[in-house]
Amino acid sequence: MIKYSIAMGIRMVCIVLMLFVQGWWLLVCAIGAIALPYVAVVFANVQGSAVASTVVRPGAVQVSRAPRRGPGNDESGT
Repeated sequence: MIKYSIAMGIRMVCIVLMLFVQGWWLLVCAIGAIALPYVAVVFANVQGSAVASTVVRPGAVQVSRAPRRGPGNDESGT
């Protein structure tokens, strides 16, 4: 999140500088303001190299069934 915030801060500086610069610097600031959001999202979504580890799996699956309701298991109490 810090890298994304820094990139967006630089983008805001580029946008403000576009009001004051001319020539090639205007083009550089415009490219920075347009390209930085894409670059910031890509960098924010990059994950480090995954360390090989074993997958922890749950134990055996046990099927649990509700008790049958029938004439002998009526919970109404009648």
